[in-house]
Amino acid sequence: MKKIEAIIRKSKYSAVRDALHNVGVNFFSYWDVTGLGNEKEGHVYRGVSYSTSDIQRRHLSIVVNDDFEEVTIKTLMDAASTGEVGDGKIFVSDINECYRIRTGEKGADTLK
Repeated sequence: MKKIEAIIRKSKYSAVRDALHNVGVNFFSYWDVTGLGNEKEGHVYRGVSYSTSDIQRRHLSIVVNDDFEEVTIKTLMDAASTGEVGDGKIFVSDINECYRIRTGEKGADTLK
């Protein structure tokens, strides 16, 4: 099993969510995060432009079976990309085990 974490633009969240559902990723967690990066978002307030180094993003946490890793990553890359600096990052790590709390079963079948 793999844990795929993606940090994406908030504006791309709906497109990413829909694309993941279309390929069969029906469960994931997400939360709003603030980070620092190479992108500097500009803001205009009362006609004055200023930039801030704090960047608002959405963090997705997805666990999939090994054979679904490439599909999930490709879907994230396609749906989240704008081609501009600040599109985000994807991190992949191994998951040793998974348990379904309700039944006590464990293993890859718990993700279905």
